[in-house]
Amino acid sequence: MKERCGVCNTKYKIEPSFFYGAMYVSYPVGLTFATAAFIICYLILGLDLIETYCVIVAVMILALPLILRISRNIWINIFMPYKKECQHR
Repeated sequence: MKERCGVCNTKYKIEPSFFYGAMYVSYPVGLTFATAAFIICYLILGLDLIETYCVIVAVMILALPLILRISRNIWINIFMPYKKECQHR
């Protein structure tokens, strides 16, 4: 990964502790995935609680990379505004 943006010179690695805040964002994002899996499996499909729990664990493991990226994106967008003129081509 490059250290800075080639267009606007934004530093990608701000500081080591900056993305620790993304951990606080990843909890509700992960909770959203788990809640969706519970509603689909238990309430809609009618699986029992053990099967639903296994599906929730599988969803959380498989969705971990997506959850991490979403939470980092949310966290950095709180502090760094989006600049339309800084789009990569």
